[in-house]
Amino acid sequence: MSPLVFRRDGFRVFFYSNEGDPREPVHVHVRKAGAEAKVRLQPEPAIARSHGFSAREQSAILAMVREHRAEIERAWHEHFGD
Repeated sequence: MSPLVFRRDGFRVFFYSNEGDPREPVHVHVRKAGAEAKVRLQPEPAIARSHGFSAREQSAILAMVREHRAEIERAWHEHFGD
């Protein structure tokens, strides 16, 4: 299961229900047109890894995650119950 947090400009922002044991800190995965990135939210949003996104797209992803940070964190904590 991959709960969708939001979509924007063709980007799909989500997380996986099975995020490791112990669970990793809050982060999201972002997909668009076959490319995928993992973005950590703490201490500040940062690209953990990226496959297929240009530097410009990575900058756009970081801006999008910063803008929606509260929404992402809320969805994470509601889903995982912590």
